[in-house]
Formats: sequence, structure tokens, C-alpha cells
Amino acid sequence: MAERHKKESSRFTFGTFAAAGIGTVMGLRALRRSSLSFRDKTVLITGGSRGLGLILARQFLQEGARVAICAREESTLARARAELDALGGQAMAVSCDVTDPVQVEAMVAEVQETLGPVDVLVNNAGIIQAGPIEAMTLEDFKEAMDIHLWAPLYATLAVLPEMKKRRQGRIVNIASIGGKISVPHLVPYSASKFALVGLSDGMHAELAQDGIQVTTVCPGLMRTGSPRNASFKGNHEGEYAWFSVSDSLPGLSMNAERVARKILAAVRRGDAEVLVGLPAKLGAVVRTLAPQLTAALMAFVNRYLPQDSSPERFKGSQSETPLTRSWLTELSRRAAERNNENEVPIH
Repeated sequence: MAERHKKESSRFTFGTFAAAGIGTVMGLRALRRSSLSFRDKTVLITGGSRGLGLILARQFLQEGARVAICAREESTLARARAELDALGGQAMAVSCDVTDPVQVEAMVAEVQETLGPVDVLVNNAGIIQAGPIEAMTLEDFKEAMDIHLWAPLYATLAVLPEMKKRRQGRIVNIASIGGKISVPHLVPYSASKFALVGLSDGMHAELAQDGIQVTTVCPGLMRTGSPRNASFKGNHEGEYAWFSVSDSLPGLSMNAERVARKILAAVRRGDAEVLVGLPAKLGAVVRTLAPQLTAALMAFVNRYLPQDSSPERFKGSQSETPLTRSWLTELSRRAAERNNENEVPIH
């Protein structure tokens, strides 16, 4: 009898602790997901003059935020600023090379002096280099790491003192499904996005105690119009063809405005991570549950990609063919017109 009472007591104690634990977790989740209003908040977006960055700037302005964008290209930046001014609200544009920590410090200081302390930092600036690994140089890898790892770190360190002082803030790191699955012919891009995911995850864990929420965003392909400004090596026309067609087709790619809305929703809630798009979600799950299968699939895909190791670099706009001007890329070309991706200077 005593033994039975002991067992029932143990079950009761375990059930009590389990219920308390679940209640605590639910309470913490509710606290973490307290909604943030963007009205009258200062939002800084790197790489905000075109593509996803410009789309995010529009949507933050529509939410009543004060928006600052930065980019390197003066002419592209000026067109973006003119568009944002026409939307109303308060916006500013600052020329800045985000791979230079001195310029980043100066840019953040100018934004804070003009618009106030940064409430939301969106580390969005990025580049894409496509081609076989034999065509890539150490400089290609360094360039990718500079823009995808060091630049977000510089910007984050520049806004952190004010955020910590006020014990509030949001930091958004735009990574990629390429930071979860390393895709053939995009190795510098994937390696640097993996690094950004690691940086972002670590910052989320450490900065939560200061009231700062860090969100890692891993979207799949999205129709921003960016392929024409990506860089291609090897058989550059062939590389541009597979990339631009994939980037344009519904099912493989996602409407960029919809992606931006999902990002804003995740930032409002303070989510730790958001995978955007069904292909990205499926890819991440399969990579976690079946890494060998994923590796075999990527190796299979690689065999059907162009195999030319020429190191010469071309922009997508220099790699057009009848295929990439066909109906297959129509949605991406329309997106390029909407999102300031045309007429970007070639370097």
C-alpha cells in the first residue's frame, strides 16, 4: 500500500513539474513574441537601394517607420531615395561601403543624428557569385565573407551601444537557404551565408538578456530581379541561364513582396529564425534528417551544371541569351524594373 502511494506521489510530482515547465515555456514564448509596432521606429537597411532591401524599405515606411538605407552605388541609391521620398514618410539614404568599419561607424552616427537611435537594423547587403569552384579565386571567397559576415558584424557592433543602453532593439540578418544547404556552383556564397547563420544564432543567444532580439532569415529563391547584377564565372552564359530561370519560375521562387511581409512579421514577433518559402523549409528539414541523401542529391545536380573553369567574371546583364530573354524569365525581369535592379553600373 505504501509502495503504491509512493508511486502515485512520484507521478503526481513529475506531472506537477512537467506542467510547471510547460507553463513556463509557454509564458516565455508569449513574452518573446510580444508584438513590436514599427511606427515612429528608426529602421536601418544595408543594401537598401535595390532588390529585397528596397522592398523592405517600402514596407517599413508603410508601417510608419523612419527608414534609412545605405549602399555603395550613388546613382542606384539616388533613384531609390527619390522613390522612397515619393511614398511619403521620413527616409534618408547614405552612401557607404559596409565592408569598411570606419564608413559603417560614420554612417550609423549620421543616421542616429538625423533619425534617432536605430531600433531595427536589417543586415541585407549581399552579393552572388556563381560558377564552379575551380573558377573561383581566394579573392572571391574573401569578397563573399567581407559582405556576408564582416559587414553585418560591423553594423551590429555600431548600433549595439545605443540598443543596450535602451535595453531594446531588433537585429535582422538576411541569410539564405544557402546558409543551410551548400549549393553547387555557389560555394563562396554558401560558405559565407553559413558563417552569417552561425554569427546570428550566437548573437541571438547572447543579446536576449539585453532586450535585443536577433532574427536570422533564410529565404529560398525569390523574385527580386537580382540575377542581372550577380556575377558569373566559367561558362557565364550557361551559369546565368540556370540561375536566372530558377530564380524566375513560380514554385521554385517566391514573390519578393510576400517574402518581405513574412520578414516584417517575424521581426515584429522577435523570432529567432524564419525559413521563407516551401523549398527552403523542405530543404532545411531534409538536410537535417537525411544529410547523406542531400549530399548525393547536390552531387547529382552538380553533374548537370556547366563545367567550365574560366576565372573571368561577367555580370548577368552581360550574359544574356535568347533563353534568358524568353518567357521563362519574364517574372524576374518585371521584378528588376520594379526594384531598381536595372541600370546598375558594371564593375
